[in-house]
Amino acid sequence: MPFWTAIVLILLLSATGLTYEIAAGRVLAPFFGTSLLTWTTVIATVLAGFSLGNAIGGLIAEREQRKALKDVRVVLVVTAVLVALSPTVLALIHSWGARGTGGMLVAVFFAFFPASILISAPSPLLAKLAVDSRPGREGSSLGMVLAAGSLGAILGAVLAGFVALPLFGSAATFAGCAATTLVCVAFLHGGGRGGHGGVEMADRSLAPLLPVGFLIAASAALGPVCRYESGQSCIDVVRTGGTISLYSDGTRQAAELVPRADAPESGAERLALPYTQWMWARMDRDLGPAPSVLFIGGGGYTLPTQLLSSRPDAEAVAVEIDPLITEVVRNRMPWAGEMLERTAYDASIDPARNGRLGIVHADGRVYLNETERRFDAVVMDAFSSGSVPAHLATVETYERLREIVDGPVYVNLIGQPGGSLAVGTHAILDSLYPHVVAVAGPPGTRGTANILIAASPRPLDRLPSLPDGYEAIRIAPGRAFTDDQSWAGYH
Repeated sequence: MPFWTAIVLILLLSATGLTYEIAAGRVLAPFFGTSLLTWTTVIATVLAGFSLGNAIGGLIAEREQRKALKDVRVVLVVTAVLVALSPTVLALIHSWGARGTGGMLVAVFFAFFPASILISAPSPLLAKLAVDSRPGREGSSLGMVLAAGSLGAILGAVLAGFVALPLFGSAATFAGCAATTLVCVAFLHGGGRGGHGGVEMADRSLAPLLPVGFLIAASAALGPVCRYESGQSCIDVVRTGGTISLYSDGTRQAAELVPRADAPESGAERLALPYTQWMWARMDRDLGPAPSVLFIGGGGYTLPTQLLSSRPDAEAVAVEIDPLITEVVRNRMPWAGEMLERTAYDASIDPARNGRLGIVHADGRVYLNETERRFDAVVMDAFSSGSVPAHLATVETYERLREIVDGPVYVNLIGQPGGSLAVGTHAILDSLYPHVVAVAGPPGTRGTANILIAASPRPLDRLPSLPDGYEAIRIAPGRAFTDDQSWAGYH
């Protein structure tokens, strides 16, 4: 094999392996959420597969060259099949009842570990062929092999994060990884001497590729696991009766009610989720006639819509990390979409503009660090799948909020009243504000519930009523999260 052919193949397989690893973490989110635990599991599992694959590949590389090349061709064909089927295997394991941390570990192992082993198995043989092709230059050849592997990993990470996943989605990304693996087979000839023998061996080696190619195309044709997919979110909009719900990575993020034709229009009756009803009741009582409110997490934009509908002189800025969510809300959520159409403007381009609903597509923490605008209140309602992003639940985050927000802070959490997220967040707010109240909704099937906290420099009046199933709670003292020791997520 020519030296540069081996180097390019090493680079391609390394890039494919890293793209596969990142795509695995992304496709896992709709089933098990996104947290430090899920990403740790995916990375550890795939790297373990790479390690075992390299060890097995070393044994293959010691075999007679023609047989070793044949084995590697078979490995690559099987790899292409496993990579293409990975999302399907994950969905099947989830449908069979895999839930929680244990289910997630099982699903990751069976869906991604086998392909991770095989995709790295050809590398030792390719490295040996590259070194052997330049006698007397073994050192520089080995250096180029290692460099190609590292460069391929960088290329795969960039392609996955900036191109493949955000532009084409996870299903197409897995199909692309499988197709790239299959293409590499064509460059691994049988090593026969003489034109006819070599051609015959190559022809036989390419025979299985056609049905595998059809399998890869079929896996891509199945489409994404959700209706709308970006690099950030897997989004669905579902209408059930008179309720339109927005789901992100399988978690219901927002919902609005569709009024009956014979019913009088009332904005307050459009909020479908009890936690938004409590937050609005709290805001309605605490804020004046023309407040400026910051929303960290746009979601379905129902609370900003409610605020602007009820207070004609109010202004809001919503910070939403995923532009696709804003686009879906604008097109598929009638009440909030109509408000966006009438009042929304890009606050990242013109932050000083006098408008009603400024939208910033950015990470909430980045916006907080950079903004010079002041607000009368803030709603912290950002989620990554079913979990609050760790960097938005720290002392440093809320200290920055206190610098730019003059009034109350409203926080939505999903967890247990005695869980670490609720305890840690409450500890932060209790250390920064003299008045803190908390309520919790009824627990769901996982034992978690919406935990809502309001903190203010001024006394908070008691609400006359709570949504059905909600009750006031006391959260025990605990350790406040910091940027150094933060919330790690849960399952």
